[in-house]
Amino acid sequence: MADIQKIYGIHAAQALINARPDQIVGAWVDRERKDSKLRAIIRLLENMGIRLEFTDKKMLEKLSSNGNHQGIVLTAKLPQERTEEALKKAVEEQEEDAFYLVLDQVTDPHNLGACLRTALAVGVQGVIVPKDNACRLNATVCKVASGAAEVLPVYRVTNLVRTLKYLKAQGIWLSGAAGEATLDVFDAELTGSVAIVMGAEGKGLRQLTQQQCDQLIKIPMSEKVESLNVSVATGIILYETHRQNKQILKPVRGLSR
Repeated sequence: MADIQKIYGIHAAQALINARPDQIVGAWVDRERKDSKLRAIIRLLENMGIRLEFTDKKMLEKLSSNGNHQGIVLTAKLPQERTEEALKKAVEEQEEDAFYLVLDQVTDPHNLGACLRTALAVGVQGVIVPKDNACRLNATVCKVASGAAEVLPVYRVTNLVRTLKYLKAQGIWLSGAAGEATLDVFDAELTGSVAIVMGAEGKGLRQLTQQQCDQLIKIPMSEKVESLNVSVATGIILYETHRQNKQILKPVRGLSR
């Protein structure tokens, strides 16, 4: 059952129903709760033919590992990662400016989940990860992402350098985060079609990855701080990119519980 995850909470359940209803396998529901939002989700699940099991609060707490289940726990298939060919198709069919996040060998599922959540919130169109030495989409990633993993495409590519060259050929400006960079992220040009390239925990960007970037940028920090967690650094740079492009944020359901 390694390909099955548990999703809990009203907003996360609604997001999954909206985005990937075919992934839902079953559901446990609090038989005592009568609130309208939960009742509406129950009706949707019943209409979809999903198996429902009505149970008590104690069982839901166990199923959700004492998380904020709000009366519902779903079992669902893990979201499917997408291929390099799917990425190329998405880029070539895109009519608006591109906005991608590239994660170079990020291995911690908590970091990947947090990056996915922030990426979806700012309007990133897809996250690109290498085939080797990088975290897979798993239950921990999905839990931390709080619904983002089910909505945001994750593309796993065989050769990251080759993919970066392809993105550049398509007119996408690559900005890589590196502690040794001299260009402050808040002074950098991050408008138009862009891809933000982030390195691994503790190691940063690999040399070959750096060489493909159009520019290297850094986050200004106090001398008392050596570095930031990759998911925190990713959030700062993505929001600066969003600010420069003045994109209009649309509400994304399922990102809070």
